[in-house]
Amino acid sequence: MNRTSPPVDTPTPGSWEDLVTTALLGTDRRAPALSVPGRAAPAALLDAAAVQTVRRRAGLRPARGAGRPQPAPADPRPALPLAAARRLTMLLADRPGAGGGGRRGTAPDLLELLPQWLQVANSHGFAAPPQTMPALLDAARGRTDLRPAVLGFVGPRAVWLARLNPDWRFALRATPGAGAALPGPGEADRVRQLWQEGLFAERVALLSAIRTREPGAARELLDSTWATERAEDRLMFLDSLRTGLGPGDEAFLERALADRSRNVRATAAELLSALPHSALAARMAVRAGACVAVDHMGTAPTLAVEAPHVCDADMERDGVVAKAPAGRGERSWWFGQLVEAAPLATWPARLGGRTPGEIVALPVADDWQGELHAAWCRAAARQRDAGWARALLGTPSAPEAGGPGAVSLAERARLLGTLPAGERATWVAGFVAAHGLSEAFQLLGVCAVPWAEPLGRAVVDALNIARDAGSYPWSFSGVMGLAERCLDPAEAGRLDGLLAVPDEPEDASPGAGGYWAEAFQRLVTTLRLRAVMIQELGVAATGHPPTAPGSAPDDRAPGPATPDNLAPDAPDPGTGTGTGTGTGTGTGTGTKASTDPAPDRATPDTPD
Repeated sequence: MNRTSPPVDTPTPGSWEDLVTTALLGTDRRAPALSVPGRAAPAALLDAAAVQTVRRRAGLRPARGAGRPQPAPADPRPALPLAAARRLTMLLADRPGAGGGGRRGTAPDLLELLPQWLQVANSHGFAAPPQTMPALLDAARGRTDLRPAVLGFVGPRAVWLARLNPDWRFALRATPGAGAALPGPGEADRVRQLWQEGLFAERVALLSAIRTREPGAARELLDSTWATERAEDRLMFLDSLRTGLGPGDEAFLERALADRSRNVRATAAELLSALPHSALAARMAVRAGACVAVDHMGTAPTLAVEAPHVCDADMERDGVVAKAPAGRGERSWWFGQLVEAAPLATWPARLGGRTPGEIVALPVADDWQGELHAAWCRAAARQRDAGWARALLGTPSAPEAGGPGAVSLAERARLLGTLPAGERATWVAGFVAAHGLSEAFQLLGVCAVPWAEPLGRAVVDALNIARDAGSYPWSFSGVMGLAERCLDPAEAGRLDGLLAVPDEPEDASPGAGGYWAEAFQRLVTTLRLRAVMIQELGVAATGHPPTAPGSAPDDRAPGPATPDNLAPDAPDPGTGTGTGTGTGTGTGTGTKASTDPAPDRATPDTPD
């Protein structure tokens, strides 16, 4: 054995491994296997690495190239007008927090206008420009609330792109069959095959599609494999029965009450309680009715409550959860569930023929009013009973924080959801006028967009009052953000008088007037931008720029020659990076305020 030979794992001098090791250690610490010493050694090392790279590549055998992907599917929808396409590029180029500061300045938050822009574009049936599709899918990847609108706008090409980029795989999950067409009404064999052999997402999409057009057929399809499904799958399938729920579903749901999964039993009971003539609703009416009665022994009629003393097996089978949450008494917990599931039509007959308003006005003995009214609120929201919702909401100027029946603003918001859009806006406008904006955020979030005129005026007046009070506008940043997205663009002209910096009273916060003027300037700029956006998107549908809803172009107050005030066919003003009111891709220096009503961007829940 030659003792002078190098170890087996020592790289051959001048080999690729030797060159890499020398580069990592440095030519000062490791002498390169080159004849060039001193300061020229690093350059010589790089030259040797270049030569070795060519040798390594030349030694590779050519492999078969990957096949070309199939062409993207055609999209027959009309193309966007040029001005609208430019606007979309600007909206997608905006990034929250680009300025790094705490103030938003006067520039609109363009990214927050993207959902509204997509809604209008989809309503006109436009196709997405191909060059914007990657940015649209990237935006939808980070915001789950954008996904339905983005996928609808991008159309069939979203699945084609998602197969090429794993970052966009959410498009595959959201598209039934990853883009494959679902069986039609007359394809019974394909329906049966997909139901028995398809992936879970495909089966959910199939069941939902059939439920929309043939509720009975969807229920029968689910019933055919119900006993063999996993518990988490049964829960998702059962939830699809909310669409088209009717008396024909009662027998199936009654069987589901005996399911081995607690979540499945609870969902089945909830669906049955929404059927006022179901056997479960009748059982719950008897149980709840036994707990509430009118007591005539006092000076005035009073509601007396006797909560159940035990939760028996039959109650549990009907969806009553026996174990109370921490901090709740068992009897009140059981009582609330019984009243919530009982048909609201039970109570007028049970309580002397009184109307919902008269029932809610009755005093309740022994501090049971909060529990009883809260349960009625949940029942009204579940059963979509507008009459009971009005009674529980009361008048918007009522001094109680939660109204005569609701125990929280969240309950009020759910009750408002049962009312027509116009009535809802009028009620919230009265609430804002009576109580201001400090507690109105949740209620504003359930109102239709754009806000009706009474509601818009009430919000603007309340903001003006808050400004005159001398406080900083940051306490109202959430409402201000909602106003930017929800106020009718016609309100922009009414806000011009609020753009000047007001005289500050002695007890006002330092500089508050300037901050308010800045906030109102941003609001006006955003409203005018929304009006222009609507005009740009309407060009192809009508042949001429339409008038924004509730406004006319001539009604807008004159302003600086910013991109917001340009006609849809005006030349592109560029993408400046200033801090003014322009709408270029670099507008604004502030960060986006927290203006979204929670749970705006939450990821969809998964079953337990």
